[in-house]
Amino acid sequence: MKITPLADPERRERLAWLAAASDGRPLGTAFLWLPVAGGTADVQMHVHPAERRAGVGSALLGSLVEAATARGLSALLTEPVRPGSEGERFCVGHGLRQVLALTYTRLPLAGAAHPPAVPVPGYRLAHWEGTVPAELAATFVRARPALDDMPMGDAAHEPQPWDVARLHAIADAVARRGETLTTTAALTSGGEIAGFTELVVPAGGTGDAQHYGTGVLPTHRGRGLARWMKAAQIARVGSLFPRLSGLLADTADSNVAMRRTNEALGYRPTHRSVLYQRDLAGQDG
Repeated sequence: MKITPLADPERRERLAWLAAASDGRPLGTAFLWLPVAGGTADVQMHVHPAERRAGVGSALLGSLVEAATARGLSALLTEPVRPGSEGERFCVGHGLRQVLALTYTRLPLAGAAHPPAVPVPGYRLAHWEGTVPAELAATFVRARPALDDMPMGDAAHEPQPWDVARLHAIADAVARRGETLTTTAALTSGGEIAGFTELVVPAGGTGDAQHYGTGVLPTHRGRGLARWMKAAQIARVGSLFPRLSGLLADTADSNVAMRRTNEALGYRPTHRSVLYQRDLAGQDG
């Protein structure tokens, strides 16, 4: 077996490895996303089912750990894995620890009645598809930290810096996939964004759309903004994309406030997953 590091000139923040047999057959892959700031990197691994339990995953994990340690990172955070799955057994068997549990929910759209969007006094809503309008870009950058303190269990999560270029890059990435990023934001009387919620509609406007995140800045919490924004967004996407079947959300079990909001809006659990973390010895954090 040979582990080959790969390079993608268009994704310099992502490192990749390919595990192959002596005859060239691909056995598995691993990816590591370098954080803009902070010491925790997201990782993803996949080993072909027929090649599991033969050391491929262990070799790929070793490459991830070596690269992260060389760059001074403090931890590796896995993608979500299903409880009881092969992925979870691998994580446990290699000493990773469970740091976050997620509950996935779905809201049916077709033929379902939804709670009304009740306005919050002192605020107004703004909606857009794709890239944020130029006149809201600066305040949207200032609002993005609303997600930085959302409950993340024991995961070593470091906030990443935001600027207008990063906002545009995310919207462009969604557009290149043929999908639509739709955003609803709550603005103060002075025009500052106090909170926002994002949703990605699949290409063709059919199937289920996926929530990307909902955040309200600390000084504006406890007033019902999250529920108002999400209820308004539900009505809006149902009108703009009448062939959508439903909306999907994943919420940390520790995020009690958002779980209650989603439940009140009609979201119902579909399944659960967990995230595991590998702490890197000798690193700070």
